[in-house]
Amino acid sequence: MSKLGTLYIVSAPSGAGKTSLVKALLEQDQQICVSVSHTTRDMRPGEVDGKDYNFVALSDFDAMIGRGEFLEYAEVFTNKYGTSQIWVEQQLQQGLDVILEIDWQGAQQVRRLMPESVSVFILPPSTDALRERLTGRGQDAAEVIEHRMSQAISEMSHYAEFDYLIINDDFQTALGELQSVFAGQRLTLDRQQRKHQGLLAGLLSA
Repeated sequence: MSKLGTLYIVSAPSGAGKTSLVKALLEQDQQICVSVSHTTRDMRPGEVDGKDYNFVALSDFDAMIGRGEFLEYAEVFTNKYGTSQIWVEQQLQQGLDVILEIDWQGAQQVRRLMPESVSVFILPPSTDALRERLTGRGQDAAEVIEHRMSQAISEMSHYAEFDYLIINDDFQTALGELQSVFAGQRLTLDRQQRKHQGLLAGLLSA
């Protein structure tokens, strides 16, 4: 059975605005859902299990790896994160578009298993803007920010592996561009043929 929805990979360095853009996109488009990752890290204040993340013990996470249940998984800052392949495929079969907010390494894993996925990379307008956004959060010490900056530069070097590139300078402009990616993909011949099989058959048999 062919999948009715499309799997999207959205990646960006920390501070580029990926989470805010995806949140705004979801508020305006009911045909999209975001995969809730499994993680071994501790739950933070205000987070809800099953909504922000599926929080699991390390032993359970490793058992899921052994059973081949993850579409992708990675270790980030000593914690593990993974995407349930079964859950993603269930959403796609229902006609929903699914967004995976993952890094470039996870994107490589997903593309190998699901080459039909569509990938988007989001960049900040400059390194100064990126540093300002990271500093503006007021949550991290200076050495942590420097580490994140160094990691961000490494992550940004992989932008050419993606299908679409969006520069998040003006938020509304970047949001409009992200919406355009989804709108365009829904109008591709393959997607339209699957969606309008009856209509097309009727038109050609008249």
